[in-house]
Amino acid sequence: MPKVFVTRIIPDAGINKLTRAGYEVHLNPEDRVLQKDELIGLLEKERYDAVLALLTDKLDKDIFKAAGPQCKIFSNMAVGFDNVDLDAAKEMQIMVSNTPGVLTDTVAEHTFALLLAIAHRISEADNFTRAGKYHGWEPMMLLGSDVSKKTLGIIGLGRIGSRVAYHARKGFDMNVIYYDVKRSEDFEREFGATFSSDVEGVLKAADFVSIHVPLMEQTRHLINAERLKLMKKSAYLINTSRGPIIDEKALAGALKSGIIRGAALDVFEAEPKVEPELLKLNNVILTPHIASATEETRDKMAELAAFNIIEALEGRTPPNLVK
Repeated sequence: MPKVFVTRIIPDAGINKLTRAGYEVHLNPEDRVLQKDELIGLLEKERYDAVLALLTDKLDKDIFKAAGPQCKIFSNMAVGFDNVDLDAAKEMQIMVSNTPGVLTDTVAEHTFALLLAIAHRISEADNFTRAGKYHGWEPMMLLGSDVSKKTLGIIGLGRIGSRVAYHARKGFDMNVIYYDVKRSEDFEREFGATFSSDVEGVLKAADFVSIHVPLMEQTRHLINAERLKLMKKSAYLINTSRGPIIDEKALAGALKSGIIRGAALDVFEAEPKVEPELLKLNNVILTPHIASATEETRDKMAELAAFNIIEALEGRTPPNLVK
């Protein structure tokens, strides 16, 4: 009977899919991120044919070596795979898969929820009310910004970026400007969008900037102090992709000094740590990497991660093979 190790507690939908396929599933006994030496110890203690991992697991050559030659696949339950050393996986002939597509709508919804919340100062107003500061309606109290008919800048026009643009255009009649390594004339026709040949063009034009690029060496600190200065003072920055794409210290400085008006982040540069200066500010909303955290979507992610394993162990090519 093939054995699968799951590095953390995940929705039952994924576990059940594996057990129905006839696999023996072993779970991380503790609901926390395993340290590297702990994961190595567990993989060396008992041999597994597959590992279902999460984005919080740093999968490198040492981990693949510990898994042994019988381990065919590491199935990453995430759309991103910047936690995986793909070159090492290729060298050791281990397949790596991810779970794209199933979380597109959910992450786009969370992105737009953050956009609306920071523009209308929802979190700040909630804290204000809970603190007993609300003593009646005032014409100048907690004034925010309109969203409708403003300009949304998309940096990274993948599945999620495109869906955010859909909500912006169809729901709020926003103008859309975007940057991507590939221009999409179909997207431009459908949404009346404008293509920018560089990131700077988006930052200068947009009232709201939403980040949707993968984390690579080229995108690390893509948003830095110099580029933040290009944005409008009335602009907002939203990030639901990967934390290191933004230089958090630079962002905190820009928010404190009024270089931009606000920001909303679901991901952080050194998760789970957050830049301390950001925690002191009212003009930033911080959510703990929950953009895909709905029951429906996490079930789908777990099922897809399990399906990738089943396909690999049955001798077929997983549908979401990364490497």
